[in-house]
Amino acid sequence: MFTPKYPTPDTAPPPAASTSTVHTPVPITSAPAPAPVSNRPTVQLTPGSVLVLAVGGGGVVLVVGAVLVSLLLAVAITGVSVAVVSVVLRLLVNDLHKAR
Repeated sequence: MFTPKYPTPDTAPPPAASTSTVHTPVPITSAPAPAPVSNRPTVQLTPGSVLVLAVGGGGVVLVVGAVLVSLLLAVAITGVSVAVVSVVLRLLVNDLHKAR
């Protein structure tokens, strides 16, 4: 069950060895074709569009930062509340054991 099963070897004959090992270079007769010209328009940035891009990018950074800070604050508040609850529960359990 755990022994490997190898496939049977191929029955095709081995490839014939090439008798000619001399390589003769072929001369290039034509020049390479020029690169095609793109018909897409180039982007023109005016001072107004640069200002809009800068303000928009700054706004995105501020919004993403505010979301991340609020998530971090939520995690911190949850951690502190769990710690307080665990201390209160430990005190209650200790009081129950001392009352016996």
